[in-house]
Amino acid sequence: MNVSATPQQTLLRRGDDWFVGRGWSVFPFQRRAWQAYLDGKSGLVNAPTGSGKTYSLIIPILLEFLAEHPDDPTRTNNGLRAIWLTPIRALTREIQSATERAIEDLGLQWRVGIRSGDTATSERTKQRSKPPEILITTPESLHLLIASNGYEKFFGDLRVLVADEWHELLGTKRGVLVELALSRLRGLRPAGFRTWGISATIGNMDEALDVLIPAETTPERVIIRADHAKETTMVTVLPDEIETFPWAGHLGIKLLEKVVPLIYASGSTLIFTNTRSQCEIWYQRLLDYDPDLSGAIAMHHGSISRELRDWVEDALHEGTLKAVVCTSSLDLGVDFRPVETIVQIGSPKGVARFLQRAGRSGHRPGAKSVIHFVPTHSLELLEASALRRCIENEVIESRIPYIRSFDVLVQFLVTLAVSGGFRRDVVLREIRNTFCYASISDEEFAWCLDFITTGGNSLGAYDEYHKVIRDEDGVYRVESKRVATMHRMSIGAIVSETTLTIKYMSGGYIGTIEEYFISSLKPGDTFWFAGRSLKFVKVKGMEALVKRSSSKKGKVPSWKGGRMQLSSQLSEFLRLAMGELKREDYHDAELQKLAPLRDIQVQRSAVPGPDELLIEYFSDREGYHLLIYPCEGRGIHEGLASLIAYRIGQFAPLTFTIAMNDYGFELLSDQPIPIEEALGSDLFNVAELNADLNAGINATEMARRRFRDIAAIAGLIFKGYPGKQKKEKHLQSGSQLFFDVFSDYEPTNLLLQQAYDEIMTFQLQEARLRSALDRINAQTILFQQPAKATPFSFALIVDRLRERISSEKLEDRIKRMRLALVRE
Repeated sequence: MNVSATPQQTLLRRGDDWFVGRGWSVFPFQRRAWQAYLDGKSGLVNAPTGSGKTYSLIIPILLEFLAEHPDDPTRTNNGLRAIWLTPIRALTREIQSATERAIEDLGLQWRVGIRSGDTATSERTKQRSKPPEILITTPESLHLLIASNGYEKFFGDLRVLVADEWHELLGTKRGVLVELALSRLRGLRPAGFRTWGISATIGNMDEALDVLIPAETTPERVIIRADHAKETTMVTVLPDEIETFPWAGHLGIKLLEKVVPLIYASGSTLIFTNTRSQCEIWYQRLLDYDPDLSGAIAMHHGSISRELRDWVEDALHEGTLKAVVCTSSLDLGVDFRPVETIVQIGSPKGVARFLQRAGRSGHRPGAKSVIHFVPTHSLELLEASALRRCIENEVIESRIPYIRSFDVLVQFLVTLAVSGGFRRDVVLREIRNTFCYASISDEEFAWCLDFITTGGNSLGAYDEYHKVIRDEDGVYRVESKRVATMHRMSIGAIVSETTLTIKYMSGGYIGTIEEYFISSLKPGDTFWFAGRSLKFVKVKGMEALVKRSSSKKGKVPSWKGGRMQLSSQLSEFLRLAMGELKREDYHDAELQKLAPLRDIQVQRSAVPGPDELLIEYFSDREGYHLLIYPCEGRGIHEGLASLIAYRIGQFAPLTFTIAMNDYGFELLSDQPIPIEEALGSDLFNVAELNADLNAGINATEMARRRFRDIAAIAGLIFKGYPGKQKKEKHLQSGSQLFFDVFSDYEPTNLLLQQAYDEIMTFQLQEARLRSALDRINAQTILFQQPAKATPFSFALIVDRLRERISSEKLEDRIKRMRLALVRE
């Protein structure tokens, strides 16, 4: 007896047929996602890069419409059916082309729109009056839509929001923007609205689901995991000779001659750097080394003009470039199928980031990804060994979600007030259903409302902070057009340094540069930007005017915030690799290459095992050096260094110069350091951690710097109109004034308290620091007093010198230091 197919099975078969028509096979995870979506569920799709995650959700969105309109699939103007959120603009065109391909083949007449900062005003107007069926946008642009009058009607037909690359938004305030937008959309569409996320693997996938889709809002949730793993091959580019006295950044350029053959051996290569400065340097050095690469390689980072980035992305798609030197601007899911090889310059400091970048090659189902790791100093070979072990053991980092971000909430409340107003009880109920604000009290919400209506206790006398009024019907709304305009221009949670536009004197836009770098230049100085030698002429308004230069020398721009944090997972395996080095267990090529460095380190001091903490203490002409090596990462060492300096300072009135890297930290004093006495008095105790941290780190100054971003997000500081942005020093002084006022007159101010909370949670990472101290207290102390600097200490000493010596003088200084160290 033949059993006829159900309507849903027939529908799913159409998805199968489309894949077959494309010469593809449907992965089981894709089919499970189709089924779950059509069953009305929400969820999270977790699959390797390049495995077809986009089609796991695009197809059922289209199939649902075919099921609803079997007799009229070509009907047009169906209203906004789906929002597709992406973290970066570079993803939008890729998603658009993939979606339009499926729409056309399935016979629909849907339109796919893009709404981002690059979208023309005329196009935005068309979208509002005649919404596309699918809108690809960013969290900031979504909030701008919510800030528009009549947004309820615009979202009236919405069925689903898809948060692409959710792992990139989780653990950021942009992710909080998504949570708040979803809280409002769920309020508008209580029945039938679904939320889906697409994510690479992270260590807290269940929590990632809870943040995006709280169980209180959507009982039927599911995580769809791919059954197949992405095969990744990691190849470390080894130096011919090891630097036994390493310093950060030096070895990478020395290995450039080994990178060039990789470029020629592949159809197309992405060379990832960790900072924009490093990107500029590598691009120029590659051209200097091999002029034949001119025209065959390009550069891509976030400060280069949109037009140039578009050209680079198009050339990658077409396969006309041999290589692109880039930053995280090309990290995410853009499909560059011609890319065969990835090169990572320096440690990525995290397993997830490394795998994400590796996945840019072989970006298709079943293809293998190949990534070459280029260490920038010898000790990064330890990180290479640790990375390989993490990948083999499928160890991946978690992302810590933000909670109680009152700056984003205050901004969101004004957004709702701008667009027509909101009622207190409705919005409070909605935001309490988010992960971020589940614990907000009535009193705290009342403070937020008071802050936007009267400026709170501290700013009540100033009319400009009376942004929102409560009308006689109890609706909170913005009546001032000026307030509304300024607010719409300030929406978002990305707070960057003040930037200047770089333009030629003769006209022509090149990119943007941070104000503080330009302020270090004198007219006539030469600097490199976007692979070009430029002569600085003058600043005019918010423009840095330049001329072309033929000089081969010049400064390379630096951007603030370029250092990445070593993840806790990678630091754990780094300590294991250190233990293998100690035992001379050279089970991989990286550890074998480190043998000469290891021998000198053991001869002068020691190599610690996982259950040991190495402490070195010696003196020279600079002073007295105390070096401690927890191998916990730069961020943790920043807190530990301040903590230990404070505690040692209780034994003697000492002044310290502090330096830190991912392996340890240095305390330098011009007086003997009573370290043995301090070690005998429970130096690493956890009991007084909070009190001693606050006493040792100048928490007020750290919170003051953190508050600048909070003030900008909360709308206390207006950065200016297009072309008339306020200067960095004015913004900084403005935020400091608010910080001081709140500290003196309103210490319970929620934004002020948030600054201190974020310092402890994200900068000093209090929970991880406490865990590190617990581990140290269970370790054996290896106290060594070498006669002179060791290989481990050399890298730290150079990092400290780099802060106050120019690069040219630094190289000369290091050569002299090395000569002195190798003489016995």
